[in-house]
Amino acid sequence: MGVLMSRRQTVEKVQKVSLAVSAFKDGLKEQPSARRRAEAEGSRRGTLEQTVQEGEDEASAGPSQAEESSSSSKAAWERLRDGRGVEPEEFERANRFTPPAFSRPTRELHDDEPPDISLEQREQVVNDEMCEICEVWTAESLFPCRICSRVYHDGCLRRMGYLQNDSAVEVTETAHTETGWSCNYCDNLNLLLTEEEMYSLMETLRQCKIIPDTCLTLDDFLHYKHLVHKQQFEKPMGEAQEERATLQFSALDPEKKGHIEWPDFLSHESIQLLQKLRPQNSLLRLLTAKERERARAAFLALDQDSDGLITEKECHKARHSWFRKHQKDAPSCSVSISHVGPMSESSPASSGSSKSQEKTLLATEQEEARPVDWPTFLRENVAYILAARPNSAAVHLQPPA
Repeated sequence: MGVLMSRRQTVEKVQKVSLAVSAFKDGLKEQPSARRRAEAEGSRRGTLEQTVQEGEDEASAGPSQAEESSSSSKAAWERLRDGRGVEPEEFERANRFTPPAFSRPTRELHDDEPPDISLEQREQVVNDEMCEICEVWTAESLFPCRICSRVYHDGCLRRMGYLQNDSAVEVTETAHTETGWSCNYCDNLNLLLTEEEMYSLMETLRQCKIIPDTCLTLDDFLHYKHLVHKQQFEKPMGEAQEERATLQFSALDPEKKGHIEWPDFLSHESIQLLQKLRPQNSLLRLLTAKERERARAAFLALDQDSDGLITEKECHKARHSWFRKHQKDAPSCSVSISHVGPMSESSPASSGSSKSQEKTLLATEQEEARPVDWPTFLRENVAYILAARPNSAAVHLQPPA
């Protein structure tokens, strides 16, 4: 079956012809420089400590290298502010599409009012018919997002720079399964922040000397958490908070690499900021129809006697279940959510495991008595539902034990 050409695809073809003419006029001079930029970008990705050391070496080498480093750092901050990933200039000129303009969300006056999300009234979830990028329908070759209604061609995702070789296999294997795949919009929790919230996060990162696009070790992560806690509460972080931060680091590093990737750190900080600045009613309005339907199914499965109530223990069980996203990565996921009970001896915070076990047992006894209805279930789980959006196996918001 042939495919129809939309207006956007026609415009894209005209753009490609214009780019081809420009490339013919300019020659192949820009290709080596683009390759050098890509190599330089790859070499800049490392831990925060390595990046700081490289910055000091460049500063001592001479003004020209320092200016180049400052320019790349400025570009990284601009990408962070605008919610962008790869710059259009870094795509292959002959094959790339024009990235869509992205506008950060804005707060509405009624956002803080409780939304009407009924347990009995189910919602009909329907995916879009045409690819989000090229606006062409080709039936089975479209990959749906598990969070929103958008669908994509894998070829369009590649040309936009959203799909690399490693992730291509994941998309084809999981997009049509129960596990599902999140599109580039839903995969990045930072895109949920408004401009004001984004500037607040950027200012915090600058004050704590966090450099965008770098990985963070446990020492980097704890140092950052100590600074943020002191700024917010004007007192040092306690032992319990440091233990929780260590557990969060382990959850963000399920493969035990010894560092957390920048996208995972950014998503974690974004959901933390949303919890801090927005009421739960506002967060509930961020849920999509697919997420609300999944929450209904989870609650109804726990409500065995159909009285509209579940126990707090069952509520906590559902909270952890949101992160069972990667069935093929079962070992990694089991490590990430294994802190429902006692911590393993290999945990970085195992020194306080006995205290944690006692607290867990006491909390388990107390939580049995409190019933949880549907609105309370949604409010208490909404942050964890949002935090489970990224495709990464990392747990971006570690549920309490």
